[in-house]
Amino acid sequence: MRLLLLACLRAQTGNATTAARIQSHLHAAGHICVLKDAFLYESPAEIADLTSTDKFDAALAIHLYKGGRLLQGSRIPFGIIFGGTDVNEDVKSEEKHRVMGAVLEEARFAVAFTVEMKELAAAEWPEARKKIYVQTQGIKTTPSETFDWYRFLERADIPTDTDRLYLFLLICGLRRVKDPLYLVEVFSDWHRKDPSVHLGIIGPAVDPLFTREVKEKVKRAPGVHLLQELPQDDLHAAVKRCFALVNSSTSEGMSAAILEAMDLDVPVLARNIPGNAAIIKHKETGLLFSNPQEFVVLSKSLMNDPIMEKEIIMRAKDYVKKHHSWESERKTYQNLVLRLQ
Repeated sequence: MRLLLLACLRAQTGNATTAARIQSHLHAAGHICVLKDAFLYESPAEIADLTSTDKFDAALAIHLYKGGRLLQGSRIPFGIIFGGTDVNEDVKSEEKHRVMGAVLEEARFAVAFTVEMKELAAAEWPEARKKIYVQTQGIKTTPSETFDWYRFLERADIPTDTDRLYLFLLICGLRRVKDPLYLVEVFSDWHRKDPSVHLGIIGPAVDPLFTREVKEKVKRAPGVHLLQELPQDDLHAAVKRCFALVNSSTSEGMSAAILEAMDLDVPVLARNIPGNAAIIKHKETGLLFSNPQEFVVLSKSLMNDPIMEKEIIMRAKDYVKKHHSWESERKTYQNLVLRLQ
């Protein structure tokens, strides 16, 4: 089959890496899967022209609203993959809710990353329950062997000539829902007392206006650094060398960065929101914090208790192997697209 996959394809974002992974799964089954950025299209009519001209047999879209709305009334069959924004944010808008319901009605199938996400969707659109499948994100990390850790630190003005360095990495697109500024103030206060702790924020400038706000605040916050974006294999290598991964989002579907850190043997500290709590069991596979002060307390406990750190790393790695198999994800999507024939 010749398949169209619509997604928000801004480089180094979770959507883009998820789309690329699904594309590779479908290519492996002998299909042709063409990625298109949903942001480049405004109406279903434009996608109808595209699917006719390029002779697509079927389509997939990530996000019911951002991608799925463009497939409404499509001449070809399609499937949908939920994004966290669908059930956490867009559902609050009456118009978006109506559009997403119509998209679900037309879709042959829908994929949710968690049981919780499926239940939230089924509560909104009960008639769609039977067509919603649960498939967690499959994880496969590829840390670069040539990544220069010291140069990476030097570029960020993080001292390399020190016996102790605790670098916390926060990986996210710079937009409000990811709330990268949530910990800046408390982290900077902590750094003033303990210069060995540093927070690196790394990710694409998704919202230009908000990015300027982040840059201004970080400039005035010692110990906090806005880092240059990296290709995925270099990013994995940087994560592998950092002390812990941080997630401070107000809303998440399923954070690939968290799962990748777990796979790379790096402990995770994440804000206690439903999307994060669905994949982290507190003090077993990671640490969940409810406010900035608790983040500092939990971070210190992790720094001072190497046995707890080791156990969290080990259990998190086991969890990813068991529940986020890349091979299992591949089989699921290869089987689901057969419903589009």
